[in-house]
Amino acid sequence: MPTIISIENLSKKYRIGTSRRHNSFRDIFDEKVRSIFKPRGQADARAQNTIWALRDVSFEVQEGEVLGIIGRNGGGKSTLLKILSRITGPTLGLIRIRGRIASLLEVGTGFSGELTGRENIFLNGAILGMRKTEIKNKFDEIVSFAEVEKFIDTPVKHYSSGMFMRLAFAVAAHLEPEILIIDEVLAVGDAQFQKKCIGKMEDVSKLGRTVLFVSHNMKAIRQLCSRTLLLRSGELVADGPTHVVTDQYLQEDVPAAQTINNFPSFLSAIPEDENFVWKNISFYQNGARVNETMTCGQDLEIEIDFEVRKRTEHLRIYMDFSDDEETLLFRSFNDEREEGQLSFNSGSYRSTVRIPGDVLTPMKYDIGVYSCIHNYRYCNPVHGIHLPINVVNQNLENQFEQAQGLIGVRFEWKTVKAKNE
Repeated sequence: MPTIISIENLSKKYRIGTSRRHNSFRDIFDEKVRSIFKPRGQADARAQNTIWALRDVSFEVQEGEVLGIIGRNGGGKSTLLKILSRITGPTLGLIRIRGRIASLLEVGTGFSGELTGRENIFLNGAILGMRKTEIKNKFDEIVSFAEVEKFIDTPVKHYSSGMFMRLAFAVAAHLEPEILIIDEVLAVGDAQFQKKCIGKMEDVSKLGRTVLFVSHNMKAIRQLCSRTLLLRSGELVADGPTHVVTDQYLQEDVPAAQTINNFPSFLSAIPEDENFVWKNISFYQNGARVNETMTCGQDLEIEIDFEVRKRTEHLRIYMDFSDDEETLLFRSFNDEREEGQLSFNSGSYRSTVRIPGDVLTPMKYDIGVYSCIHNYRYCNPVHGIHLPINVVNQNLENQFEQAQGLIGVRFEWKTVKAKNE
């Protein structure tokens, strides 16, 4: 397929902590004169007061490709999309784009709050170079998709953020640009609308149009994109098949100290809590201690050691098991089989939980362990302790080789012949 976007050595530099007042020739002239008489140290400080939001980024996008772009906040994703959308210009580098671009970078981009939904549809279509008849042919489909029929003649400044989002996406996706650029704005919509948007982007790609999709939702990235870029601190660090790049990103996103091997040093850095102190978390299979890699088909025992500093009512320990896309699979409380809430006197304690071996299928999991005083507050750290584990199948002949789904629970079935035969 032909190349529709080509980027070579793209870089973008921003100056931070200063205000630019280049409103007239006099402003520019005054600043140049002042710079002559500034001490050298001040000039050097100004030169250092810059950041590179992007640095030497190069890649190509083929026509009809759905490209995912991922990375932590501040990685340069939004800056890249703003440059491609011609909202801002690059500092260095070369960009070649063939075709019209429709961008949805943040709620309200390209919309006028004083205009009605109807007027904004025609305005955005005109900006994209669409003829009035083309916009009319798509108008009913756009309004229906956005679910704003009752408010289409209301100024959009009165829309909720969800209504605004639905209409903006509907306009961008239905006016048939060659390139559709979508940033994380889909997070504004509810789950049903997000699913609807993903389906529409899949339809758009099947028609041969190109989609660039930025998201922190790895499940959506994996569902929609065949290829993904990973940006870190403005640099392109990975470009390849989506499952490979997302695995790399998720692995990097786990703090190095917050692993089972480095757990003691991580625990020592947790801020003190007046009621509760984490001591240790250990994993065992068949009586032997295990670290990040565990075997499916074997019971997993988790020991949680902690100290209670003073008598505490309603203290609870609980655990979340999630997949590597942060989908919660199940949650378990230390007191879920007790009557009422637990009370603890000061002292050292150990909570032990056993997970049956037929629950965990071969895949990567995130275990989040939390402590809280029920209906009052979380104990430090408030976001819990997260540990990655990798469950593997070491016996290629057991039943987990063909396990389907995220959870491998085996249920008891019984089949008997009907009595009337």
